[in-house]
Amino acid sequence: MRDKIWYSFPVQLFLLHLRKNLGLTLIWAVLLGVILEYLGVMLGIPYLFLDPEYLHQVSWVSFFLMGVGFAVLTMGFHMSTYIMDGRHFPFLAIVNKPFIHYCVNNGLIPLIFYLVYIIRFVSFQLGNDLSNDWVVLYYFLGFLGGGIITYSLIFGYFALTNKDFFILFAGTVDKRLRKVRLTRANVLSQYKDLKNQNYKVLYYLNINLRPEKVRPDISRFEGTKLLRVFDQNHLNLFIIQIALILFVLFLGFFKENQYLQLPAAMSATLLFAILIMLVGAVSFWLRRWSTFAVFAFVILANYFSNFNFLNRPHEAYGLDYSVPPVTYSLAHMDSLLTPEIVKKDRDNVLEILKNWKSKFPEESKPKLVMVAASGGGQRAALWTVKVLQSIYEIEQGEVLKHTELLTGASGGVLGEAFFREVYLRSLTDSSVDPMDPKYLDQISADNLNPIIFTLLVNDLLIRNQNFQYNGHKYLKDRGFAFEDQLNKNTNGILDKPISAYKEPEFTGSIPLLPVTTLITNDGRKLVISPHSMSFFGTSLLGKMGSDEKKQTIDFLRFFEGHDSKNLRFLSALRMSATFPFITPNIELPTEPIMETMDTGLSDNFGIQDALRFMYVFQSWINENTSGVVLITIRDSEKITEIAPSFPPRIFEKVFTPLKNIYANWDNVQTIQNEVLFNYMAESMPFDLERIEFEYAPEKVQAEELTVSQETMQRASLNWRLTAREKKSILESVYTLKNQSSLKRLEDLFSKNQPIMEDSVLVTKDDAQ
Repeated sequence: MRDKIWYSFPVQLFLLHLRKNLGLTLIWAVLLGVILEYLGVMLGIPYLFLDPEYLHQVSWVSFFLMGVGFAVLTMGFHMSTYIMDGRHFPFLAIVNKPFIHYCVNNGLIPLIFYLVYIIRFVSFQLGNDLSNDWVVLYYFLGFLGGGIITYSLIFGYFALTNKDFFILFAGTVDKRLRKVRLTRANVLSQYKDLKNQNYKVLYYLNINLRPEKVRPDISRFEGTKLLRVFDQNHLNLFIIQIALILFVLFLGFFKENQYLQLPAAMSATLLFAILIMLVGAVSFWLRRWSTFAVFAFVILANYFSNFNFLNRPHEAYGLDYSVPPVTYSLAHMDSLLTPEIVKKDRDNVLEILKNWKSKFPEESKPKLVMVAASGGGQRAALWTVKVLQSIYEIEQGEVLKHTELLTGASGGVLGEAFFREVYLRSLTDSSVDPMDPKYLDQISADNLNPIIFTLLVNDLLIRNQNFQYNGHKYLKDRGFAFEDQLNKNTNGILDKPISAYKEPEFTGSIPLLPVTTLITNDGRKLVISPHSMSFFGTSLLGKMGSDEKKQTIDFLRFFEGHDSKNLRFLSALRMSATFPFITPNIELPTEPIMETMDTGLSDNFGIQDALRFMYVFQSWINENTSGVVLITIRDSEKITEIAPSFPPRIFEKVFTPLKNIYANWDNVQTIQNEVLFNYMAESMPFDLERIEFEYAPEKVQAEELTVSQETMQRASLNWRLTAREKKSILESVYTLKNQSSLKRLEDLFSKNQPIMEDSVLVTKDDAQ
């Protein structure tokens, strides 16, 4: 019985893959690690598989497509390993429908994955606030249906071709392959090697899943039949692979069609399937030269990647790239930061502050409110909008009336920009209600599927599709996919040039919103605003002279010759939210080329920009206001308990230093900002108060934290949120800390708040 199991075809194939095809096996291991939530949890990758979206909803169709994707991946695995290793098992030559029998016996690894996946997605969905538990069965049937249909089509193709085509045309195929010396020689070499190898198999599973004994007299069948089997199935692999690549190209050509935009996880499985089949094809055709060929291809691809026909820049839409690039040098930066230019920009903002103050009674000294929102992908965007809505609810927008500056990074800036636009429209259109919950749905709608889909069908190939914006032509990429989907999600209200906000910002109708992005070349910030803000880049008094390193570059003035005022506002937001690998770094028209990425690497909380603004305009703030209220909207807790530590294992000793750098980046910036805030609060001539809002996991209160941030159930850091994650974010506003912050704002800005005037107690309404 032991030999019957050990020398069974499924077990021997499994062992062969562990010995010889570890790379292909690791793909399944990685997928298992993902769905078991051991890998990619922080980025929300498991939820792309466990909770797939199609057309912005988790549905029967989305799971049907996942079934198709996994089936294609599985068949790619079967075909590639059959081409590479089927020769080790000559009894397949005399078995009816050899490839189908191979797939049945090669199904151990995929079967384990399927069982784990089904258990995990069912468990996940049962805890995902479904209308009823029967919906899970509905999803399961969709997944099952997608797999069954795909397997039926592919197995049907192989059953037909291996039955009739083999008998009638195998000779033709053989003649065709004889013309290819490398292939013929390679196959014959394989048979020569086969004589020196011994892969013992006593039993195999037939199509009915019953064990069947291998015929003992297979040696006499080992010649031309085996060659013809490999000839035919190699042709089948080639045909299906070409069909899959053509399908991907077809999707790429019509990628803007929402019905053709596959779930992100399905896009990933199709990519894995193509890679697996390429491995099989390369291994078969080149065999011992395959490793060399792969390395040579990588080296050549890297060498030619900076040639014009392959190096297609990722551009900022609205800028004119047709004019000569601007010189990117220290001398040029200094020439744009002269005392005269800095004073001019400062005076312009002083006029804006005066216009803001004019909204209040002439003799009053209103509180000046600044809002700093942290980055953190879509969770930060949703959390920012939810907090701003809660703040707006206080005295029907009184806090927003006092707000004159919005700062932040990544998703936080996106949320601020979206709510600011809604607020702006509400000033002239009574039908627009900033408190409408639909805006929460819009800002939290999926924006990841189009990005991953575009990466598969466009960016991994040669990008060749263009689009027009503001009279200029640009190449489409996943950055375009991000902007396009964000534009659709928000009903197009942010699709305008940055200059569109110049007038409403100047009149004080809406707060200033300088969008910042990090320049990868030198670590400076690029400040994007319809109003030049050179004062962010240099000291107030300029005492350091030439020894001072300039901190920022004013986008509007620096790229004036490239039509900077018409930069698409959506592109500016993308530049601030360029998460590595998800959206590409933008290249700007400079010499040398300037590249930008997520500003969260520099200041993920926007506090530095807010404090810098206070410092520059401290005299005016002191004379015209009763102080500053800094509202911080964090997508993480500021104060957490110290996590327990344990003796590290070997792997942990290797990776922990890198993990510590990443895990503590948030804490490092928080501490730096705390130092700056304390210094400002103690040195400014006006009152400075900070009111904090923190996203905490559902029903977790900052005063009760007992575990580290890493172990909490937090919403993932990406551009797609599950229903469970959205609920966690929205309910976080009800924690004790956040409710206390709202109460403090109510006390500060309530119109009926008691105040002292000439030793007489009156209300704000009476005073006005």
